[in-house]
Amino acid sequence: MSNAAFILLGSGAGPGAPSFFCDCVGCREAREHPAAIRTRSGALLTTAGQQVLIDTPPDLRQQLLRERVSDVDTLFITHWHYDHFGGIGELEYYVKLKRMQPITLYLPPSARELFHNAFPALEEIFTVQTWEFFRSYPLGELLITPLPARHSIETAGFMVSSPTVRLAYFPDTAGLPPETLPLVQGSDYLICDATFSGENWFPNSHMSIAEAIELGQQAEAKTVILTHISVHYSRPLTSVELQQQLAAHPHVRAAHDGMVIPLSGEGVKR
Repeated sequence: MSNAAFILLGSGAGPGAPSFFCDCVGCREAREHPAAIRTRSGALLTTAGQQVLIDTPPDLRQQLLRERVSDVDTLFITHWHYDHFGGIGELEYYVKLKRMQPITLYLPPSARELFHNAFPALEEIFTVQTWEFFRSYPLGELLITPLPARHSIETAGFMVSSPTVRLAYFPDTAGLPPETLPLVQGSDYLICDATFSGENWFPNSHMSIAEAIELGQQAEAKTVILTHISVHYSRPLTSVELQQQLAAHPHVRAAHDGMVIPLSGEGVKR
C-alpha cells in the first residue's frame, strides 16, 4: 500500500494553547515548551498523491508550513464553528498563484448558505458541494465517510477506511449517536473530543477526558486518541499531568500537533 497517513494538524480546542489572555499552568507550559503548544483542531489526509484537509482552523497557515504541505486537493468541513472553518481564506492565494483551479469543498448541508454569506470573495476559490451522511467518498485507496456526531449544530465525524486500517475522527462530539456507534465499533483508531479536563460545561456538545475514555471502551476501539483538548476547561491541565492520568489506560493516547497515524497498520509514527 502507498504511504497513506492521517496527520493531526492541530489538537486544541477553541482557545488554543497558549491563549493570549490566559496565564494558567497549561498556558505557561505551552509558552515555555513548544511541544505543549496546541493549535486549533484539524487534520490532513494524504493518499495516492492527494492531500485532503479536514477543517481549516484559524491556525491553518502555520500548520501547513510546519508540516511542509504545499498542495491541497480537497477540503471537508466537519461543522460551521469558527475554530473549524476560520482559516479557510488561507487557501485563496494558493489557488490564485499556484493551483490555478478551484478546490473541491464539501460543506455540511446547513452551512452552504452561511459559507456564501461569510465569504463571497472566495466563490472562485472553491467548487462547493455538500457532504451526505453515510455516503463514502473515494480518495485513492481510501474511503472517507461522514457520520453524524452529537454537537450543538449539524456536525460530522469521519470514518477513514484503508484496506488495513479503520480510523474514526470525531473532534467535536458528546458521545456518539446510536446510528453512528455501531459503524465505528472496533475501529483501529478512535480520535475523539476530550475538551474538558474536569467538569463538562457543555455535556450536549463535548466530552471530558473521562467521558472520551469511556466512549473508547464502549466502541471497543483498539487505540483511543484524545483531541480537541483545552488546557483551561474546567480545571487547568498541563500535558505532563495529562500523560500521568493516561498511564492507567495503555490503549489511550493524548494527541499532539503533528501526530502522524499511518493508514497501513504500522502504528503511530510521531
